[in-house]
Amino acid sequence: MNPWIGWALAALFVALAWQQYGWQGVLFAFTVVVFWLLLQFSRTLRVMRGTAQRPVGHVDSAVMLHAKLKPGLTMLQVVALTRSLGRRLGEGDDDWAWTDDGGSTVRLHFVNGKLAGFELDRPAP
Repeated sequence: MNPWIGWALAALFVALAWQQYGWQGVLFAFTVVVFWLLLQFSRTLRVMRGTAQRPVGHVDSAVMLHAKLKPGLTMLQVVALTRSLGRRLGEGDDDWAWTDDGGSTVRLHFVNGKLAGFELDRPAP
């Protein structure tokens, strides 16, 4: 979800709660928004904890990863799929790569935090 939409919905929720229930409604709405943010933070920490013991840029099977990818995934979703942080390619663009033991490599290109393109490079037999 676009962060602007999320924050607009949260502000609308707080405004409606204030209109209906006064300061108790605002307190309740604020509690719900903070709880939602804590859930998102917890999800991110769980993914990062899972990647802590894995080598950077390594995946069990590059072909299987390539089959699971689809445009629009966020980096957090890709890291959850690979259970490893990617190896950055170059300095300018937002390009990342994961390699398996057989030498196959999946290259991913992100635009505005979303997966825009990906390709699989397999070594010659």
